[in-house]
Amino acid sequence: MNLSGIGVNNCNCISSILDYPYEIPCFYDFSSESIMIDFNKVKSLISEADRILLTTHENPDGDGLGCCAAMYFHLREIGKDCRIINCSRISSEYSFLNSEQIFEVHELVQHQDWIKNVNLVIIFDVGDIKRLQTICSEINSHSLPTLNIDHHPHEDDNLFTYNLVDVNAAATGEMLYNYLKLARSGQLPKEICEGIYTAVMTDTGSFRYSNTNTKCHEIAIECFRSGINHSYIYQQVYETNSKGRIKLLGNILGNLTFECDNELAWFIIDKSTLDECDSTSEEVGGLTDFVRTIRGVEVALMILDSGHDTCRINYRSKGKYIINGIAKSLGGGGHPLAAGAVLEGSMETVLPKVLNETKQSLQEQKYQSK
Repeated sequence: MNLSGIGVNNCNCISSILDYPYEIPCFYDFSSESIMIDFNKVKSLISEADRILLTTHENPDGDGLGCCAAMYFHLREIGKDCRIINCSRISSEYSFLNSEQIFEVHELVQHQDWIKNVNLVIIFDVGDIKRLQTICSEINSHSLPTLNIDHHPHEDDNLFTYNLVDVNAAATGEMLYNYLKLARSGQLPKEICEGIYTAVMTDTGSFRYSNTNTKCHEIAIECFRSGINHSYIYQQVYETNSKGRIKLLGNILGNLTFECDNELAWFIIDKSTLDECDSTSEEVGGLTDFVRTIRGVEVALMILDSGHDTCRINYRSKGKYIINGIAKSLGGGGHPLAAGAVLEGSMETVLPKVLNETKQSLQEQKYQSK
């Protein structure tokens, strides 16, 4: 199938998407230009697929999960055989999206017979295909065509068959909303809007972050009109903390380290800390954002011991410093004010490397701004 023409306006980019089965990525460097993606081509691709797998990255957030849920209900209404299968389980704050048990955790024996006959894998919110973990192995094993929809900056070595990236979108949910408005007519139904609203709300910090745009509010209005309970969604995401998570928050606040004239605040979380607080690594989401709210702090940094000799790094910035370059130097990436990476090695080896890269970058940026 020829999908040439999924393109953009006013930017230098590859202007066509190559036909499957050629495993050549389509990378768009959108910089800051206005982007126009021809979703009619995406609609054609989906219409020709009978069996579709939906998935998102490890440790999924509201954007990835919300998109999966919204697309699932759309595909079901147009008669597609589709399933949501992720490499990580859905965390408790997003369980309201799973009232119909639509989210599955990948298990090779249970899923391989269904997956091997998939015609298209639609991936949401993924900047690096390796973040699909075991799903990535299934894709490679069965040579499955992939359609990635994302708003993160991408390197040009991501092996997606079709890669749609809009770095100006506040959330992948905003991109999916644009597609659904083209692909179907009339008001979006409530079950679809719950996913879309969750995606946009969480990636804009409840419409507080600097990435919030007029489109986000337009999407929220349509979701309100569909009948979603926005207050309930907010409460489920932000006001259902476990006692263990509150203990964990207290622990890190009591053990913060401030450097770079107190503009950098960093903390570590290891297994002993999680055990002491009766918490889990699934409950660390949002902790870096909270530390960023401290007066005078410009950059918050979390280093989490993920086990298996790997550490997860999470950055948040208020805007004075750009931090995705630091994450990229560590093998990761992300947005200018929200980024991260996964590093191999123990906390003892990873911590000094991360701190050195971080402090050096902040010092350089501070010097250059003078």
